[in-house]
Order: sequence, then structure tokens, then C-alpha cells
Amino acid sequence: MKQKDLCFSSTIEFLQKNQKKNAPVKFSVDCSKPAVDGIFDTAAFEKFVHDRFKVDGKANNLSGVAIIRNGNTLTITTAPNTMAKRYLKYLTKKYLKKTSVLDYVRVIATSKSAYEIKYRANNVEEEAEEDEE
Repeated sequence: MKQKDLCFSSTIEFLQKNQKKNAPVKFSVDCSKPAVDGIFDTAAFEKFVHDRFKVDGKANNLSGVAIIRNGNTLTITTAPNTMAKRYLKYLTKKYLKKTSVLDYVRVIATSKSAYEIKYRANNVEEEAEEDEE
């Protein structure tokens, strides 16, 4: 009887671990700093990610697999475990290059599931030097 209880409890633990692996993962990109300054358009960024996001090798195939929402200045992506966080950074940098803003800002990981778009340090110093002159 004890052997059966031990087997049953280990099976429950195994199932609980597997449920955590299959849970949806949320990634976010905080673009509030450049958006407030007017050099970054969050609505256009959301459309760019929506149009180019690939699931199973097919672009614009988001039915039930990934949800992209546009908050005030934050874009959140929800996807199953099949999507890597790095893919969101790739799409963000691709958009920044397309809009010619990549020279001024960079994408930095702030947590396990979040990125933030920050200004490059050398550009801030150059702007301060120009203001002094």
C-alpha cells in the first residue's frame, strides 16, 4: 500500500511539473522612453510585429498561438513555450533599423521576460556636449 501511495504522489508531482512547462509565457517590450520623446511609434511597432511574427514558419499566423496587445506605451506578446525571447528582440531591432532609430537606442533585457528600449549612452553625452557649445 505504501509503495502504491509513493508511486501515485510521484506521478502527481510529474504532472504538475509538466503543466508548468506548457503554460503560456509572456514577453514584453517597454518602449516608453523613446515613445514619450516622439521618436518611436508604438502602434506602428505593434503592426510591424503582428505582420512579421512567424508561427510554424508562416508569417501572420497568430490564431490561438500568440496574442499581441498594445498598451499605452508597452507591447506585450503572449505565446506558448515554442517562442524564444530572443525572437522578440530580433523583431524589435529589425523595426528599429527600418525606422532608422537603431543608431540612437538599444534593446536591453530588464528581466527574464522583459526588454526595454533605452537610449545609447554615447548619444546622450554627444547631445549634452552640443548643448554646452
